[in-house]
Amino acid sequence: MGTIWIVLIAILALIAGVALGFFIARRYMMSYLKKNPPINEQMLRTLMMQMGQKPSQKKINQMMRAMNNQNK
Repeated sequence: MGTIWIVLIAILALIAGVALGFFIARRYMMSYLKKNPPINEQMLRTLMMQMGQKPSQKKINQMMRAMNNQNK
């Protein structure tokens, strides 16, 4: 009877640890991506120039706004 309780507590602790670890990792990644966005205006300008387009500031602002709205 005693070993059943020990196994049950161990399983519950494992499940709680996995859930807590997931939420901590998720919060860390969200704050990291907010501080260090994956793409910025300079990277976007370079990308457009490599594709043969002449990037205007209006077009870059529009694409950055679209990307930010998509991430929300």
